[in-house]
Amino acid sequence: MRLSEWIIRGIDRFYIRPVAAILPRQVFHYAVCGGFTYLVFDPVCYSLLYNFLVGYRYFDLGFVVLSPHIAAMILVFPCTFFVGFWLNRYVAFRRSPVGAGTQLFRYLLSIAGSILLTYAGLKFFVEVCGIWPTPAKVLTTLLTTVYSFLVAKYFTFRHAETRP
Repeated sequence: MRLSEWIIRGIDRFYIRPVAAILPRQVFHYAVCGGFTYLVFDPVCYSLLYNFLVGYRYFDLGFVVLSPHIAAMILVFPCTFFVGFWLNRYVAFRRSPVGAGTQLFRYLLSIAGSILLTYAGLKFFVEVCGIWPTPAKVLTTLLTTVYSFLVAKYFTFRHAETRP
């Protein structure tokens, strides 16, 4: 049995009432994969890289000096990116007729869109609407999550089946 099938079986154990009555299975799979990637995997990798690889050092690249926390953020991005892509491709949006290379490029575009949407949302909510930064970040995250799911479903992994 493949790793993705084990993960799907594990996720499906929690796909019970009342969740099953509210969320379609694909949305639930997407939420669990995203939650794992950005609430568990990303912070753990960031902590490990920040504390053990970067080691509180500044990095002088000649044209810019990276502070330790930014250096760790840059280093963790590829890890989070590829884990998120793999989980979306093999768990949340299975069996898409679109090739892996095309999906990877589309996923990169969607992530770039999420970063821009997050930036624009924070600027708008904080600077235009006058909302405090933390509630503005929550609102922006909600909007970005909806955007990410729709882009994944209808662009990056379109025509993907949810189950074999």
